[in-house]
Amino acid sequence: MSTKERISRVKVQILNDEYIIRGKEEVRHIEEVAQYVDLQMKQIALKDPTLSPKNIAVLAAVNIADDYLKLQRDYDELISLLDDKQKKGKVNRQA
Repeated sequence: MSTKERISRVKVQILNDEYIIRGKEEVRHIEEVAQYVDLQMKQIALKDPTLSPKNIAVLAAVNIADDYLKLQRDYDELISLLDDKQKKGKVNRQA
């Protein structure tokens, strides 16, 4: 069985609650993801201690989705720039 086919099972702490997360990724990756979510939630909780855990989780999800979409847009723009540069390079060589 390859590493990607094996299911990792990791115990993590997120906002002072314990969770078991299972996934195909390496244990270290799952731990990093959980630490990132925990950090995002704790930062929100510190800014407004009156928020419920559910509201903290939703706001953290919105912030993480925002970060992801911005990174995806930046990535797509970089790929487009690289594609344009490659196309220009091919045109110049043919001339």
